[in-house]
Amino acid sequence: MSNSPVVLILGSGPRVGTAVSDAFAANGYKVAIAARKGTDSKTDKGYLSLKADFNKPDSLPALFEAVKKSFGSAPSIIVYNAAALTPPPDKDSALSITVGAFADNLNVNVVSPYAAAQEAIKGWSTLPAGGSKLFIYTGNAQNQMIIPMPMMLNLGVGKAASAHWIGFADGAYKAQGYRFIYADERNADGKMKGMELDGPTHGEFYTQLAKSTDGIPWEATFVKGKGYVSFK
Repeated sequence: MSNSPVVLILGSGPRVGTAVSDAFAANGYKVAIAARKGTDSKTDKGYLSLKADFNKPDSLPALFEAVKKSFGSAPSIIVYNAAALTPPPDKDSALSITVGAFADNLNVNVVSPYAAAQEAIKGWSTLPAGGSKLFIYTGNAQNQMIIPMPMMLNLGVGKAASAHWIGFADGAYKAQGYRFIYADERNADGKMKGMELDGPTHGEFYTQLAKSTDGIPWEATFVKGKGYVSFK
C-alpha cells in the first residue's frame, strides 16, 4: 500500500485541473489524473495519467482500479473537474439542443461523477480509519441561479442535478467520515466567476479541504485569498 495518500483528479485541464494536481503533489499526495488526452503512463512530474471518456459512466470503475493497481491504494481524495456543454444549433433557442447532446452532457456533468462517487465509497471502505475521505465536485453558481443564455442550459442542468445528489450524499455519509463537497469559486461580492476561475485558488482551497472540512458545508462557496465564504 502507498505510504502517501492518493488523489484522483477526474478531468484535468490546463487551468483548474493542473493547479489542483500540483497543489496536492506539493502536499505529499500521489497524484492520478484522468482526461481525454491521458496517456496511460506516468508524466514527467510522476503523476499517473489515465485516458478517460466521461461520456461513458461505465468506464469509471476501470479508472479507479488502475489507480489502485499503480499506487497500491484506493484514492482518499477524488476531485471531479470534468464538464460539458453544447451550444444550441439555433443560438436564440435553448431547446434546439438535440436530445442526444443533452443526454451526452448529462453523462459528463451528472452520471459520471455519480459513478465516481460510488467507486470512491468502495475504495474508502478499504482504507484505514481516520484521514480525509473526500469527494470534491467543481461546481458553479448555476445550482442557485438560472443564467438566461441558451448555451449555458446543459451545463446548468448538470450543476443543479449534481448539487442535489452531492448534498444528499454528504448528509447520508458524514457519520462514516465521508464528505461530499460542491465547490463553487465566487467573486468577493458573491457573483459567479464564470470563465474567470482561478486555478491556484482551487488548488489552495481543495488541499485545505483535504486537511479539514470542519465548519464547511457541502455547498462550499470560496473566494481567492479568503477560503470558504458563506453568501447565504
